[in-house]
Amino acid sequence: MSDWLGMAAAPRTPRPELKDRVVRRAQSARRMHWSMLAAAALVGALTGGGVLWQRSGRLAVDLAAARDTLNLLRQPGGRVLMIPLTTAGRPGAMTIYADSLTRRWLVTCHHLTPNRTGEAYQLWFLTAAGALPAAMMPMDRDVPMVMTLEVPAGAGAVTGVAMSVEPRRGSPAPTSPLLFRAAL
Repeated sequence: MSDWLGMAAAPRTPRPELKDRVVRRAQSARRMHWSMLAAAALVGALTGGGVLWQRSGRLAVDLAAARDTLNLLRQPGGRVLMIPLTTAGRPGAMTIYADSLTRRWLVTCHHLTPNRTGEAYQLWFLTAAGALPAAMMPMDRDVPMVMTLEVPAGAGAVTGVAMSVEPRRGSPAPTSPLLFRAAL
């Protein structure tokens, strides 16, 4: 197209060393391409190995926790209570692991209806002397709750557990109907 202005360059034969230079550059670029691919593969392998190492570490921690829980459940003096309960028409559950030797309890709650403003669930230790406050469980959201409780030294033998809805600050004795009552 630019011939009409007389600006087209006349074709020339390239010098022989130019061809050699172009071929060498192409070959070195090809070698560089393979070395870059090898470096990328090495980085990918190291990254993948790091991710697997991190996952295996997390799995080891989870396995140790599961073994610890199983060992705890197998000890003499332990009782597990699975308590289905319905709050505001919604089915939920509470699981209590009560260890009579250490007088400690592990309590989990699932799918309990969140409390109204100013209210909370309250657990009670049931003893020969009556109901003693065990724990306040304010449920503001629909999330599982896990807690550890210690039976007070002067409480005597705990024969059961109960739960009611109380003012958020707690009550010294149940003031509303019990949501459940379970014997140990």
